[in-house]
Amino acid sequence: MYTLLSGLYHYLTQKEEYYVLIIGLDNAGKTTLLERIKSIFMGVAGLDPDKIAPTVGLNIGKVDIKSSRINFWDLGGQRDLQSIWERYYTECHAIVFVVDSTDPVRLEECRDTFEKMITNDAVEGVPILMLANKQDVPGALRVEEVKEVFNKIAVKLGARDSRVLPVSALEGNGVEDAIDWLVLRLQRNKINRPPIFR
Repeated sequence: MYTLLSGLYHYLTQKEEYYVLIIGLDNAGKTTLLERIKSIFMGVAGLDPDKIAPTVGLNIGKVDIKSSRINFWDLGGQRDLQSIWERYYTECHAIVFVVDSTDPVRLEECRDTFEKMITNDAVEGVPILMLANKQDVPGALRVEEVKEVFNKIAVKLGARDSRVLPVSALEGNGVEDAIDWLVLRLQRNKINRPPIFR
C-alpha cells in the first residue's frame, strides 16, 4: 500500500523539466540575465553585477515557474568557447540569445554567430528568444535597429517560434515578460521537444 501511495504522490508532484541555453557573445550580459531571472522568480538576491566575471564554461540556474522547472545553462561567449555550445543543442528545449545593444561594432559578428547557431540541425524547431540587452544605457540600439541587422537571416529561422525583445538584465526591465513568453513556447513545443519528468 505504501508503494502505491508513494508512487501516486510522486506522479502528482512531479514537475516538467526543461533546459534553456543562454548564449551570445562575451560581455552581452548573459550571466547578469541569469542572476536577474533567479532574483525575479526565486526571490533571492542575485550576484552583485560588479562581481560577475566572464563565464568560462557554464553557469547553471534552476527556477520553478508554475508547474515547470526551467534549468538555465549560461554558456561562455568567448570565441574559443562557442564551439562548446553545440554539445548542448540536442538537450535544450529553447535558446535565449543575448545581444549587447550598446556594441554596434560587434553586431555583425553577433549576427554571424547567431546564423551559425540557427543553421545547426540540432536546434531545428527549437524556440529562439533574442534579447536586445542593456536597454537602460543611453544610446543603446533600439530593438528595431537590432532586428534590421538580423533580418537578412530571419528566413533561416523557418516556422519556429521566435521573438526579439528589449531588456535590461541589470535593472530587470522586460525580463519577466521575456521569460513568460519563453515558458509559453516551451509548453507549446512539447511535441517536438518533450520535457523530462522528475
